[in-house]
Amino acid sequence: MKNKRANEEQSMKDLMDIFKQKHKLNPGLDKVDVEKAWMNELGPAMKNYTDTIRFKNNILTVHLSSSTLREELSYGKAKIIKRLNESLGRELIQKIILR
Repeated sequence: MKNKRANEEQSMKDLMDIFKQKHKLNPGLDKVDVEKAWMNELGPAMKNYTDTIRFKNNILTVHLSSSTLREELSYGKAKIIKRLNESLGRELIQKIILR
């Protein structure tokens, strides 16, 4: 059996992707990326009103401390999803639940 290292050159990105798949790290890393995108895209003021952020099965659940803000954001869910997915570079978020 031949040694892959001697015969193939792979980019660091490809190796990281293989490592993430092998150790099932993608869901956890996606969660971190989504939380970071929420804070970056909706601005620093949003950090004061955001209690918790959960991401599972392509559904983003955000608990907000302001009912007024929750109502305002509920009108623009589609736009928020689009903005967050653009920031992430892929279609990761399919639905947002505001609580």
